[in-house]
Amino acid sequence: MSRSGIKIVLCPVSDLESGKAVYSALLDAAPSADSEYYVGFDVGGQHIGLVPGGGPQNLTSPTPFWEVADIDAKLAEMTGAGAAVKDAVRDVGGGRRVATVTDADGNVLGLVQDQ
Repeated sequence: MSRSGIKIVLCPVSDLESGKAVYSALLDAAPSADSEYYVGFDVGGQHIGLVPGGGPQNLTSPTPFWEVADIDAKLAEMTGAGAAVKDAVRDVGGGRRVATVTDADGNVLGLVQDQ
């Protein structure tokens, strides 16, 4: 049995500047990535990302992304257990591949594999 941990949490925000201020205060940290389409914080081995308007993923709530060694195998295992694919595996650059699924209650779960 392989163990994976939450590597990234993406949070949709309606106002990026306001979100940046709130998360900077919460995390006692300045953003490690700061652009008009994404603000990210790296704190304690976790990455917290703010995505204006839910971004291209159309996020409506915070979404955790678990780090996995083999995203294709984990996706097959999860769909075999009853999860439904929301966003198929895709390369987002830098050797990183991501996908999202929904559980039976509609919760969105993300997977991330770094090469």
